[in-house]
Amino acid sequence: MFFVETPMRRIRPKRSSESRNIGRSLMSAVVLHEYYTLEDYRHWKGDWELIHGVPLAMAPSPGVTHQRVARRFQRQFDEAFDQCPQCEVLYEIDVEFSADTVTRPDVLVVCEPLDGERITRAPVLIAEVISPKTARRDEQTKFQLYRDEGVGYYILLYPQAAKAKVYRLIDGEYRKVGDFQRATCPIELPGCVVEVDFSRLWSP
Repeated sequence: MFFVETPMRRIRPKRSSESRNIGRSLMSAVVLHEYYTLEDYRHWKGDWELIHGVPLAMAPSPGVTHQRVARRFQRQFDEAFDQCPQCEVLYEIDVEFSADTVTRPDVLVVCEPLDGERITRAPVLIAEVISPKTARRDEQTKFQLYRDEGVGYYILLYPQAAKAKVYRLIDGEYRKVGDFQRATCPIELPGCVVEVDFSRLWSP
């Protein structure tokens, strides 16, 4: 998923000439971050995410490799869920975690009935396809967010390295299951186990 941060509005207090001189050696400023809510988000045009009140504008649609990897990952869950009808895999849909946080994961899995058209509970699994532009946010900000919100599995997919990192939530912390390139990893979901074959993701 590609996005860029919106500019931050910086508001600095007015200072006298004396304080400005002092400030040359001891700089100080007050920085106020703009803050938005889910209600604001629902009125915006274009594609956005919102994390703890901070808006993130998403860049144009992902490239071919990005979409290919996400689609192949999603397909394996679609195939498995023929035998696990209580679970459903979805692609690029908003998850409304709270009044000031909405993300749009590349792939997610839910295993309970949905309330209407919106997802307002933590999915049991989220996967993000990583690019150099998104790596820091996916590996840090979203890692912490999904952990705190109780997402059962967080999977990072790296097309350039042909590698996946799989994390599972255990006792409120993400524990690394392992790094996978060509191996198969069992994903334990409510009522079923999906054997994800990561070798199917990377071929041209």
